[in-house]
Amino acid sequence: MGIRLAKLHATGNDFLVWNALRSNEASDALVAGLVSFLCDRHRGVGADGLIMLKPGRDGADCEMVLYNADGGSAEMSGNGIRCLAWVAVGEGLGRDGVLEVETGAGRRSLELTFAKSGELAAVTVDMGPVTFEPSEIPLDAPKAFDLEATFHGTTYRGDAAGVGNPHFVVLVDDVAGARVAQHGRHLEVDERFPNRTNVEFIAAAGADAIQMRVWERGVGETLSCGTGACAAAAVAHRRGLVGEHVVVHVPGGDLTVDLGETVRLGGPVEFVFDADVVPHDWEA
Repeated sequence: MGIRLAKLHATGNDFLVWNALRSNEASDALVAGLVSFLCDRHRGVGADGLIMLKPGRDGADCEMVLYNADGGSAEMSGNGIRCLAWVAVGEGLGRDGVLEVETGAGRRSLELTFAKSGELAAVTVDMGPVTFEPSEIPLDAPKAFDLEATFHGTTYRGDAAGVGNPHFVVLVDDVAGARVAQHGRHLEVDERFPNRTNVEFIAAAGADAIQMRVWERGVGETLSCGTGACAAAAVAHRRGLVGEHVVVHVPGGDLTVDLGETVRLGGPVEFVFDADVVPHDWEA
């Protein structure tokens, strides 16, 4: 059984999108081992995660099922959902400029902008509200603010936030020199986060801008993270470092975050290639 995957990236955060709009067989065959095989950068296609584009239900245009590179399920990805939109538009969805997508974190509304050529030019996602309520993140602590974590003699301080998935946003003096790869994997499994957590290392970068590097749960350090950018912007705003319109500089480019009752995330999406894959041992 072969499958066709579209590879796309959003500020360097890359995903494989498996179009299952016309076939429910794909979801029955999908297992964690297959996802990790496909996302493996040495033996597979290579990606930070895999997304299944499935038929919508209860009025949604489509559904996003998201897997991290290690094969574990994830609730939501702000960059990944914009990659999904590119594939969905190719299937004729969202041509009225709006795409309603069901996700593991609830329904998300996407605003689509088209070029004169008819191609998708930009995607802005209503990510819903950012929460600092511990039970909603989830976080096993009395409050989400001013948390400390120490590893190998380095003490990190920051806030937890939920954007449909958990985040631990820590403030550092030098983002470029932060030990993301060395310490991120340990902060991810901080016992206060029952579902593990994504970890953002941030610093102010001028008026209404921050720099960010991120360790993604179940993936490792990535060039960008959409939900992480939203969490980081909300934390920076609460601490008085930025206003309500925030530019988040990540290694893969720039994302924009507009804060309010809900958070709106914008940024580019780039198609890379299509891949026809026939795993050597599908059942394994």
